[in-house]
Amino acid sequence: MVAQTITKVSIEMFREKSRDKKVVLLYPWTNYRTLFLTHFLRAKQNGLLYYRIKGEQSTLNGWLSEMVAELDEMLGGFGSHLQQALNGNSKPEALGEAFAADLAQHNGGEVALFIDEFDRAPLNGDFRKFIKAVIPALPDGIQLAFSSRLLTYQPWYDMVASGEAIVLGTEYRKDDVMFTIESAPKPQLEVYSLGRGYALVNGQPITNWDGALPRNLFFYFMDHPLVTRDEIFQTFWPELSVKEATNVFHVTKRKISERISMKVGSSKNYELTQYSGGFYMPSEKIVRHYDVSDFQDAIERSMIASEDTQEEELLARAIEVYKAPFLQTVMMHWTDERRDQLRQLYAQALISMARIYKRRGQKDSENPEHLRTALGFFVRSLRETPEREDIHREVMTIYLKMNMPQDALAQYRNLEQVLRETLNIGTSRDSRELLSLIESKL
Repeated sequence: MVAQTITKVSIEMFREKSRDKKVVLLYPWTNYRTLFLTHFLRAKQNGLLYYRIKGEQSTLNGWLSEMVAELDEMLGGFGSHLQQALNGNSKPEALGEAFAADLAQHNGGEVALFIDEFDRAPLNGDFRKFIKAVIPALPDGIQLAFSSRLLTYQPWYDMVASGEAIVLGTEYRKDDVMFTIESAPKPQLEVYSLGRGYALVNGQPITNWDGALPRNLFFYFMDHPLVTRDEIFQTFWPELSVKEATNVFHVTKRKISERISMKVGSSKNYELTQYSGGFYMPSEKIVRHYDVSDFQDAIERSMIASEDTQEEELLARAIEVYKAPFLQTVMMHWTDERRDQLRQLYAQALISMARIYKRRGQKDSENPEHLRTALGFFVRSLRETPEREDIHREVMTIYLKMNMPQDALAQYRNLEQVLRETLNIGTSRDSRELLSLIESKL
């Protein structure tokens, strides 16, 4: 089953988790989207409605007008209640009730509406009034699913707490998440450093850092959970005296705290770190989620996995999390070093995955798909570490097994060029012997 292979989650597991829930929230950076669509295409058939928000929407009425027009064009006759409410400039609550009535009429009341790229909708006060009116008015058998790059804290938290909504896609996360129901929930800090770098507090992105320094120190703290003051000073202010560096440090750290506290919306002060025993470490007042930690954790567990299937699942998770190079727009010595370290880990994950499929290809020589998959992972790894001569040979060997000697020869010429331009050396004896074998096949 393709969907289960991609997501590592079974259809049965998905059905069990989402049963009787009016709202399904697909957590960002997961591939539950594929499984969700597969499930409802099979289970709901004509009851699955799909709508993707194509551009940024500034008003609730504008977004609803565009959505109902597209669904009406696709289905013919959908949305009469909502269209009437929109024409009458009704309040958000009335729009919500009208939309629920339209969904209830479609397909005899068995409907799943999947709204993709939902972060483009105007998630403001009018929307919260609208969605809070929709959900109670939905009869049994109707589900709304939302997929987006970000998830806001409200109105979803209250729906999860009441049992009307469920969040899917957090199975791999070892940290708490912002929708966990607690008697006194802590602020949820989510940080994504694989890429340009951004942070969310209770689902709200921090967009104004008051300068590059607070932002860079914030990501440094996230990536260094146990760090001394001297290490911080040496990284950021090596040319300043201890007194001068101390003053700048405390001002910068206070700005970080202000950014977090503003998003929490409380009179309390939320520090990112706490000081103990000569080290700055994560504050106990905030629950952290950090994509780099997830990436490294998956890599580390894959190294000690006892079975190929377990190793494959962990490697797939690591490869999925690695969206882009570490803080790719920040040019500092520590980010350069960290970027290279994580890139090497990512390349090794690709290589390890390739070798799993290579072993399968050797055991099942009649199935060429294993070798093709291994080849794909090896080629991807070379984009990250083109100087790996052993991996070039792996690619050439697979080309030979697939009766593609011309491609193997092209790979050898590519290896020659890379070694000459990057290391100013020639190929090894092993590679030259492989070249002789390639030439004999031409």
